[in-house]
Amino acid sequence: MNSPKDQAILAQNLQAPVRKLKMKFTFQHDNDPKHRSKSTKAWLHQKKINILVWPSQSPDLNPTEHLWVDLKRAVHRRCPRNLTDLESFCKEEWANIATSRCAMLIDSYPKRLSAVIKPKGASTKY
Repeated sequence: MNSPKDQAILAQNLQAPVRKLKMKFTFQHDNDPKHRSKSTKAWLHQKKINILVWPSQSPDLNPTEHLWVDLKRAVHRRCPRNLTDLESFCKEEWANIATSRCAMLIDSYPKRLSAVIKPKGASTKY
């Protein structure tokens, strides 16, 4: 993926839902080159999207990353034999992720973020 594709995804999936909610937010993304590009930074600035400052060597606290790990483990347990199996298993296992798991990840975010900030760069369990 490149910066223009990333910006198109952000335009489609970030702005419209937030506008409907009419809420102020701070966007978090990692330090992937497409996120750090001049054009993406300019696009975000133009759209007045606040960005969470994210150090390059920080733990990944994005709740979605935990869901990807859950999905990967669940699909791996089913041993897909081909691409069709893989696609089918991914869709089924994604649908099986409990909403309580999502809620727990969101609810625990402030605690995890504080645990990372507190040691001022020292290691954490995250």
